[in-house]
Amino acid sequence: MSNYDQLAKDILSRVGGRENVNSVFHCVTRLRFKLKNESVAKTEELKNLPGVITVMQSGGQYQVVIGNEVPDVYKAVVKAGNFPSEGQFEEEADNSGKKVGLFSRFIDMISGVFTPLLGLLAATGMIKGFTAMFLSFGWITETSGTYQLLNATGDCLFYFFPIFLGYTAIKKFGGSPFLGMAIGASLVYPSLSGLTAGDPLYTLFAGTLIESPIHITFLGIPVILMSYSTSVIPIIIATFFAVKIERFFKNIIPKVVSTFLVPFFTLLVIVPATFILIGPVSTWAGQLIGAGATGIYDLSPVVTGLLIGGLWQVFVLFGLHWGLVPVMLLNLSTSGADPVIAMSFAASFAQIGAVLAVILKTKNTKLKSLGIPAFISGIFGVTEPAIYGLTLPLKKPFIMSCIAGGIGGGILGLAGSKLYIFGGLGVFGFPSFINKATGVDSGFYMALVACGIAFVLGFILTYVVGFKDKVEAAPAPAPAPVLDPNPNSRYEIVSPMAGEVVALNEINDITFAGEHMGKGIAIRPTSGRVVSPITGVVQTVYRTKHAIGLVSDDGVEMLIHIGQDTVKLKGQHFTTHVKDGDRVNAGDLIVEFDLQAIKDAGYETVTPIIVTNTSSYLDVVGTKEASVHEKDKLITVLS
Repeated sequence: MSNYDQLAKDILSRVGGRENVNSVFHCVTRLRFKLKNESVAKTEELKNLPGVITVMQSGGQYQVVIGNEVPDVYKAVVKAGNFPSEGQFEEEADNSGKKVGLFSRFIDMISGVFTPLLGLLAATGMIKGFTAMFLSFGWITETSGTYQLLNATGDCLFYFFPIFLGYTAIKKFGGSPFLGMAIGASLVYPSLSGLTAGDPLYTLFAGTLIESPIHITFLGIPVILMSYSTSVIPIIIATFFAVKIERFFKNIIPKVVSTFLVPFFTLLVIVPATFILIGPVSTWAGQLIGAGATGIYDLSPVVTGLLIGGLWQVFVLFGLHWGLVPVMLLNLSTSGADPVIAMSFAASFAQIGAVLAVILKTKNTKLKSLGIPAFISGIFGVTEPAIYGLTLPLKKPFIMSCIAGGIGGGILGLAGSKLYIFGGLGVFGFPSFINKATGVDSGFYMALVACGIAFVLGFILTYVVGFKDKVEAAPAPAPAPVLDPNPNSRYEIVSPMAGEVVALNEINDITFAGEHMGKGIAIRPTSGRVVSPITGVVQTVYRTKHAIGLVSDDGVEMLIHIGQDTVKLKGQHFTTHVKDGDRVNAGDLIVEFDLQAIKDAGYETVTPIIVTNTSSYLDVVGTKEASVHEKDKLITVLS
């Protein structure tokens, strides 16, 4: 890829434009959009864009798989859409009418909280893993300054995990990031750990599994002191409630003093509540979840390994692997090791074994050219280019890689190999299997063996079973377009408002000016009325009332976007007279707006009128008149 800006514009136009995007962020290989209406997105066109591997719709997210270049494409998307710098902004209601299931919301929440930290989590984990390896090989000692600094660098993120999660979690829930960090910092405040010394005042729940000595009280209420360093669940739940408390105080405290009084009262409520109730209950719940996962593993490590290793790539396809990330982090924080996700480690090596077989066996030069970078990415644990670009479209290689990954997972389960840190992916992940207490042991060596076997099996099975090789054919010459002179093969669109006609390329919005949403024309209105430009159906009325989508009985899809950046008005100064699904005739009143109030608020009122399915027609031609009235001829669509 060399032109990320153009790719970003193409992606943005095909997901329905900036106005259809609630939020966007990225993980290792994917742009993850939350769209207002997924049905507006042109999925097949997206899949065919050069630079896009495929598109997935899972967990309430519209995922555009890019591959290794996703950070650069993401920056270009943020720039093209004029999104906030980190891609996280206030979400609006979903206009699609679809209900998002509880599990999908859970996956979306988990991915939103952990995705921003994945790169740093892997980096610090790798440092910690290599430090453990150097210590095990005797290259450094625990008393050396080198070890101390490397260990601090590698351990800093996980030790102070509640602070970092406080930032990402509260942003995901829509609160103030620094407030979340303050809650997380209180959980790992050093002085509190020293309060557990000496005899307790008394003991709660004596004789039960949750027996808790009480060393301090808050206003007479017993406080169960626990170690929250490296913890996950307490801070996520605490920030969830903190957002609701913050919103409550924002509504009742005057704005002139809200800057400091809102966080003041929020912290006074949520921090004691976290130590007294949220922290202990969520910690016990986390311990139960971790014990449950370990219990399932203990029933049959081999069977568990076969299932997790064999299905891991399928989990990745649908984003379901996010459901196991909290389990892994819980196991790391409570017992110092995780056997569950450890059993998925061989799956990526099985995948690149299958890719290597495809590279060597195929006679298709395009497959070979796709396979080499996918193989290199897979060595470092990034398998989406291999899955979406090669093995999944070819079907049999993907199945063979899953079989090989399952056998590798079974070997890891049989050997009892565990992850001791959340470290790197692919070859950089091996140090994660080193136990700091015992050094390089059988669990580490068996991880090497399992991955080697998975790689070889993936290669052999794919090469022997084979696949349907894609036959290359010379591209057929494109037929010359036949222009139908029939005057009936055109559709007339009337003007939805009165005002001055403005060419699209003259407005200050690159999405519309560059015709990325489609061809059309703009009007600088002289009155606050919008009438229907077609006879047909109202497709989408945006919650902020500043934009409306329609489709004519002839199939022409229209978008009327009143003003520029007027989404920020959140519906103020707009009144809609129709709703999704209503039938309208050309000239029917559909929206009214206070033109002067919008101008006084500092917003440009020029209104693009776009044919969003322009690609379905020969051309879209706008009027040559300098000004128009309602229902004047405005656009001609040639079919």
